[in-house]
Amino acid sequence: MSGGAANGGVLRVGNCSGFYGDRFSAVREMLTGGPLDVLTGDYLAELTMLVLGRDRLKDPSLGYAKTFLRQMEDTLGLAHARGVRVVANAGGLDPAGLAGALRDLAGRLGVPVRVAHVEGDRLPLPAGALTANAYLGGAGIAACLDAGADVVVTGRVTDAALVTGPAAARFGWAPGDHDPLAGAVVAGHVLECGTQATGGNHPFFRRYDVRRPGFPVAELHPDGSAVITKHPGTGGAVDVATVTAQLLYETSGARYAGPDVTARLDTVRLTQEGPDRVRIDGVRGEAPPPALKAGITRLGGWRNEVVFVLTGLDVDAKARLVEEQVEDGFARAGTRPADVRWELARTDRADAATEETASALLRLVVRDPDPEAVGRAVTGAAVELALGSYPGFHVTAPPGRGAPYGVFEAVYVEPGTVTHTAVLPDGRRVPVPHPAATRPLAPVPEPPLPPPLPPGPTRRAPLGLVAGARSGDKGGDANVGVWAETDEAWRWLAHTLTADRLRDLLPETRPLPVARHVLPRLRALNFTVAGLLGEGAAARARFDPQAKALGEWLRARHLDIPEVLL
Repeated sequence: MSGGAANGGVLRVGNCSGFYGDRFSAVREMLTGGPLDVLTGDYLAELTMLVLGRDRLKDPSLGYAKTFLRQMEDTLGLAHARGVRVVANAGGLDPAGLAGALRDLAGRLGVPVRVAHVEGDRLPLPAGALTANAYLGGAGIAACLDAGADVVVTGRVTDAALVTGPAAARFGWAPGDHDPLAGAVVAGHVLECGTQATGGNHPFFRRYDVRRPGFPVAELHPDGSAVITKHPGTGGAVDVATVTAQLLYETSGARYAGPDVTARLDTVRLTQEGPDRVRIDGVRGEAPPPALKAGITRLGGWRNEVVFVLTGLDVDAKARLVEEQVEDGFARAGTRPADVRWELARTDRADAATEETASALLRLVVRDPDPEAVGRAVTGAAVELALGSYPGFHVTAPPGRGAPYGVFEAVYVEPGTVTHTAVLPDGRRVPVPHPAATRPLAPVPEPPLPPPLPPGPTRRAPLGLVAGARSGDKGGDANVGVWAETDEAWRWLAHTLTADRLRDLLPETRPLPVARHVLPRLRALNFTVAGLLGEGAAARARFDPQAKALGEWLRARHLDIPEVLL
């Protein structure tokens, strides 16, 4: 791969998608906004695999991200004219099908691009599974680029593989080059969620113009170091805080494992190099773990939801009444769903000036293997109350028949059961060997903490006045990364926010295992809350099924903060 020679050996990799459904115009914006060597797009989340699996049940010819094909119809000629290679995991469950569609598209448009794809991630389906895919690394992408591909599409690869593949191809890294590969993994993790690296979803969003943030770019160097930036004139910002937030997103301990390498997040060093330029260096890598992570999705059953609106006085009594009435309706029908959950959100205010702000929401969520149990039974139990329940009875929407929900499960498989294959532009199929050297994962001992702040006056205040946070999901577990922006705040945070204190601040986590990981170079703590999300985001068992706002809830909690920090 020869890209990057014109800019002093630097490989410029941009991102144009953080999920299936991201900004459609981002491909064109990234191609026209500034110089690039490679444009990547991440279209696959755990939930997306379930969506694509359900698509294939309806039509076996489906299974890839159709949006990507439409984006290429608009921009394939532009990418070719500018010499930008495109690497995306939009192939989903059918990368060969997407590659064929791209060749047909290129023929219709008269654009002479060479298309390749990576496959081999599909696993034999366990009983009852809808999809089963291993997470592959970037070596197959590198093989396709080395063979001259202009466009490479993949199935399930790690998000960071979209960057490690092009970097390994450009710089000739071998599987044992753990440190540079780890640097590329970190850069790839920063890029993978698009505008989350440029101020999107940021706890300190008021600092930035995030009305339309630009997508990020990584300038990668042969030693694996990188500078995160964005195209000139685009919205948002790139600073240490935006990069820190994305680094902590959906990670856990100091070892960030993948099929290419295990990156040591406790070695990452961030430096503000200039406006909208953050250097990442110092990253150390280790051999990848011996097993490959795989994701299995299933249809878990059927789900329904009703939200009752409770207005004015006696909200708690109204909630008790409707719960008793619905439960009585289940009993009389002889069909109670297997899982019944009630949640009262006190969104009401006393002496409210509008009806909406005088109202609370009582949410009923039911799940069952039988669609009848969540359909007619729930509809009847709720609708029959319309004229005989609490005063002001109404719901946000009429209850429907219910819908299927999915379940995600993470498992680990032997690499020998997976045939990682690069299908080159000329059709040759090249097996991609797994790294020969591996290293079992082990926890990193907690490093020494900085000295605590000296005693002094405190004030009761929200944690978010002195700390940032970002949270997300990994299957049924939630991750919350918390960081301080000054050394003084870090001295206080490191000693104050223990796993037990987190449980106190977030009572929903009290019965669950909570692990704390310390990352001193980032002045950060990363917490993993096991089982908070039940069977995962697709099951939608929780109000915030992907834990996206868990960090903001934590920042809103009050505790005694030293006045010197405030």
